Amino acid sequence: MAELLKVRGLETQFRTREGVVHAVNGVDFNLVEGETLGIVGESGCGKSVTVMSMLRLIPSPPGKVVAGEALYQGKDLLKMSDEEIRHIRGAQISMIFQDPMTSFNPVLTIGRQVAEPLEIHQGMNRHQAYDRATEMLELVGIPKAKDRLGDYPHQFSGGMRQRVMIAMSLVCNPSVLIADEPTTALDVTIQAQIVELAKDLRDKLGMAMIWITHDLGVIAGLADRMAVMYGGFIIETAPVKSLYGNPSHPYTLGLLNSLPRVDKDINRRLESIEGLPPILMETPHSCPFAPRCTYVKERCLVENPPLLEAGPDHYTACWVDLETRSYR
Repeated sequence: MAELLKVRGLETQFRTREGVVHAVNGVDFNLVEGETLGIVGESGCGKSVTVMSMLRLIPSPPGKVVAGEALYQGKDLLKMSDEEIRHIRGAQISMIFQDPMTSFNPVLTIGRQVAEPLEIHQGMNRHQAYDRATEMLELVGIPKAKDRLGDYPHQFSGGMRQRVMIAMSLVCNPSVLIADEPTTALDVTIQAQIVELAKDLRDKLGMAMIWITHDLGVIAGLADRMAVMYGGFIIETAPVKSLYGNPSHPYTLGLLNSLPRVDKDINRRLESIEGLPPILMETPHSCPFAPRCTYVKERCLVENPPLLEAGPDHYTACWVDLETRSYR
């Protein structure tokens, strides 16, 4: 499969009154055609900032991408002109944002907002764009789609707004779809419907996906490969089955142990990860997870590990083998 995205050494910082926040600290990942990559981690670990940096959506000031490259089909998104990146965003790389209510313009109709990318990126006239918008709304399961083109965002429920957001993201047939925690504000039943819809559309349209979430349960049946983030770093990456079956970083193990499981002892007490995430006012020179880690050793306190091989296509940023509790 051809490689679509190649991100290397991505670093993003935010200037605040308290100092410089090192939000993303050298992130590397690849994405190939038709693949779904899940990016997981707790709030504030750098998931959303990573993809928004890649698409040049970070507000400047206070944010700034200070290092790295994001190659899309061999061209660096970070070095493109404003005009070039505008033709990539929405047309070739599209994004579903976290809160569908605040992502829509409240004073424009849904039909106008779904049709507009077609007029901008594909040169359609208004009649053609509205016909295509109707098709996309029907594809994502909006009942009586043509009759609802004149409705406004507040006239849709949360789940329906998220479906419309997916339709708007896919209307130009992008090669890559980025979903930034698209089920966070929805109830569990609607979450499941949105995940199934995303899987169906991915299979029908053949696009690659990056799905960002803090919920490992949501992503388990959707992604092909996972990247776990902590403190602005990717600290483990592996195929889904390998990561869930054999987690090799203490943080990943902690996330999995905090989930209820139907295939484990039902009387098992759910575990929590003690402590708080790091305050990233400077780039960590030791392992960022060391203060919360039950496997910590001396080396962890003085040197931040790179991604080390833990198995076939499985890499972890940990000095310690979790099974033996000895150095790798």
